[in-house]
Amino acid sequence: EVQLVESGGGLVQPGGSLRLSCAASGFTFDDYAMSWVRQVPGKGLEWVSAISWNGGSTYYAESMKGRFTISRDNAKNTLYLQMNSLKSEDTAVYYCAKGTGGMDYWGKGTLVTVSS
Repeated sequence: EVQLVESGGGLVQPGGSLRLSCAASGFTFDDYAMSWVRQVPGKGLEWVSAISWNGGSTYYAESMKGRFTISRDNAKNTLYLQMNSLKSEDTAVYYCAKGTGGMDYWGKGTLVTVSS
């Protein structure tokens, strides 16, 4: 059974940082690219970032470039999202997803709240 479990969310002040993690199981992690997607409460899904199977290629939504860094540790079957210089508009539930264009499995998400 494929499982994706996000962690690391919480309350942070504007300008602060958080690192999200996504523990993967039930599939061969290093066979797949992975993605982060977020959802602002009451709004639609927004793609955040993606990473290739070996971490050699990374991709970001324009508004996250220079602030967010996606990475992965294939030995630990874990995906990460380092978020710096957080803004109030980054408040959202963050999901990790298996794959990129066709994200067939998603975690339950972790809530990030950016507020003073």
